This record gives sequence, C-alpha cells and structure tokens, in this order.
Amino acid sequence: MRLMLHADHPVPVPAGLVLTPFRAARFPVSGPALAALTSPPYDVIDDAERAQLLARDVHNVVRLILPGDDYDGAARTLREWLDGGVLRRDDRASVYVCEEEQDGHVQRGLIGAVALADPAAGIILPHENTMAGTVSDRLALTRATRANLEPIFLLYSGGGETSRVVSELVETVPQIETTTDDGVTHRLWAIDDPTVLTAMAADLLPRRAVIADGHHRYATYRQYQAERHAAGDGSGPWDFGLAFLVDATVSGPRVHAIHRAVTGLDLAAAVRRAAAEFTVRRLAGPDVASPERAGAAPAAAERAGTEQAGVDPNHLLDELAKAGQGGHAFVVTDGTSAYLLTEPTAGLLARSLPAGRSAAFRRLDVTVAHLALIVDVWELADTVGVVDYHHDAPAAIAAAAAAGGTALLLNPTPVADVTAVAEAGERMPRKSTLFTPKPRTGLVLRPLDA
Repeated sequence: MRLMLHADHPVPVPAGLVLTPFRAARFPVSGPALAALTSPPYDVIDDAERAQLLARDVHNVVRLILPGDDYDGAARTLREWLDGGVLRRDDRASVYVCEEEQDGHVQRGLIGAVALADPAAGIILPHENTMAGTVSDRLALTRATRANLEPIFLLYSGGGETSRVVSELVETVPQIETTTDDGVTHRLWAIDDPTVLTAMAADLLPRRAVIADGHHRYATYRQYQAERHAAGDGSGPWDFGLAFLVDATVSGPRVHAIHRAVTGLDLAAAVRRAAAEFTVRRLAGPDVASPERAGAAPAAAERAGTEQAGVDPNHLLDELAKAGQGGHAFVVTDGTSAYLLTEPTAGLLARSLPAGRSAAFRRLDVTVAHLALIVDVWELADTVGVVDYHHDAPAAIAAAAAAGGTALLLNPTPVADVTAVAEAGERMPRKSTLFTPKPRTGLVLRPLDA
C-alpha cells in the first residue's frame, strides 16, 4: 500500500486504487445456518422483512445494521457477539474472493478494505448524489459500533493479474458456501499469501473504480475518516472502508432499472401533457386521453387494450425495451391503461437539459425522465414524496394505482453509460440504477479496532 499526504490537508490521499487485507469478523458457520444469519443491504429492508429476519435467528445481522435509534445498543450487541464467539475474527489479514451465482449468472469480486479518496482524485467515482439524512444515520451507527458492517459495491475494468488470480481460485473448494432465500448462492475464499496480495495490489493501483451501490456508505466512510483526523487520531483503519470490488469486464453484475411512481399526477393528465412533447402510443387498456393529443392506437392495440382488465408488466417492459433501442423511451401506466412515450422534441431537450453538462449525462434516459418529463412537462418537484422509487415494475404500478397516480417505467442504464457519467465527474439522478446481485450483509464484517 502506498499513501501520500496532500500538502494542505491532514487526510491521507491514496496513490491509486488500493485494496488491503484485513482481519474479518465472520459467523463461524456455513450452509443454511449462515444464510439465516445474513440479510440484504439495509436500504432495501422494510419493517416487515426486518421482523422476518429477526424471527429467523436471534443473531441475524439485521440487529446490527438496523437498530432503530439505538446505535449504542448495536455497538453492545456487536461487542457481545465478538466476545461470546457468535462472530469470530480471522487469524490472518486477508482479501476475500466472493462469488455470487443466481439463475446461471455469476458475479465475482474481492472483499477488502479500500483506501478512501475524494472523488476529485479520480480514483473512486460516484455516479449518484446522496441524501444528508441517510448519511447521518449511517454515520451515527459507525461512530457507535466502530465497524464497517456492510461493503460498498465497486466496479472496475480489469482483465489483469487480479482477475487471473480470482478465476483460478474459484476452481477450488470454497471455504464458505451458502444459498440465501433470494436464490443467490454465495461462496467465499480467503487470500492471505503476501506474494499474491502484492501482485494484486500492483495490478489494481493504476485503475479506478465506480461506485455501483453504497454511495451513502461511502460518504459515511469519508465523513468518519475526516472526524477521526480532526480529532487528532491520525492515520488508522478509518482511512479505509469495506468494499466489494468487481471486475465488470469479466464477471460483472446484472443491471436493472429503478422505476418511479408519481402519486400526485393521474394518468390522463400525464399523457395529455406528454403528448405536446413526445410521440405517444397506447399499449393497453381504455384510452384515458383524447386521441387528438395522445394519438390513435393501431386496431390490434385497441382490441388488446379492451380485452384485459389490467396491464401486463412483462409486456410493457418488452415494448419499452424494443422502443429503447431507437432512443429515449418510457412507459406510463396506472395499472389499467398504459402508454409508450418516445421521441422527445428537440425543443424540450434543449430547454430542459443543462447545456453545461456532459454528453454522457444528457443522453441518459433517467436524465430525460427527471429533467424533461417530470420537471418540465409535468411541472412537478423532483423530490421524495412526489416521486417514489421501486425496484420492480409491478411494485411501481401497484403504488401508482393505489394512489390514483402514474407509474413511470424505464429501461436499465448500461454500465458503460454509468461509467461515462462518473468519469466526467458528474452524478446521475437519484436511484438511477439497480445492480444485482448485491453483496450479502453478514458474510464479512470489518471492525475498526485492528
């Protein structure tokens, strides 16, 4: 590891992409017993799932990552688990290879402690903005527990020595294997050979990574680091953060869209307003907008719409994917009727998309959805409560239908576009991408006391 101090700042600045070994805290079990102790990431768990996880096992990691307001209680629980053997520290500092397999898709990466860097350094690049409240919550938990309980999810373009080591190691028997209730099989190997670690470090150093998931956790890492340095604690384990680093060019994630539910705008109004700036075609259900403004649908679509009581999300997503091959495309629906929006006018794009932003940012579907459609055409505030987010189309449609609003369905953002925006030093709109499978919480924890 090489670190250098910035001339006028006390926080260490890494010389490049640095991933170091550490002594992980892990549950000393494998198989179904381990699955019962793990959880999805904190930000996708609702109250009902939290209760289910706690009911599954009293030692489920959700007790640590979602303690309510009792951050000190989470710290006591972590210490009790470490002292009592529920969690055990590995004897040797290691970088861990983690493989995740779901429905034939395999994702492989390294779990280690990544050296923290300001985005301006161009080493670890965010692509989304963060919300202060979430960072405040995660920071309070970190202060209390003095631990990284969940990794951030990083992508990089590799294909070098590190990827070669990973591909060889996964042909051996894993030290840990478990299949969680979401159908993902997780396998873990530890690398503690100094020669291998040195070769991997040299391969990674000149590279840079994009944050796929965990922007709030990364912001928390950096705030906690700044606090420790401001307190005079100097360099230490807080200069690194727990990370899952995946070579996107070899065994990367699947990318899914995150859909929107606009609860304060009914479908008829949404379509009428959109018709002035988009080409509108009805896909399903009764016509809720005037044909003069929304456009007449083909006879086959007319018949299909009248024969079904509700929309078929899979059909809508298929139509959306086909339309998206030719440019910007969106589907709006209230669960009964659905419309395809394509070909936004040049005038709309010119006035709604900031001229000073990069071409990579301006060409994103999510950019057009938020700045052109939601803000300009629909004249809505792009805030939580006005625009809500859902990881699957049926959930977005159900939320919109329950509120008498409109679901806005999007195509996934390609990884290359995410990377292009990040490399331009810019941020995408909130909740632009969903990468899967996500790192499973509880496989590896990182106490900051050593």
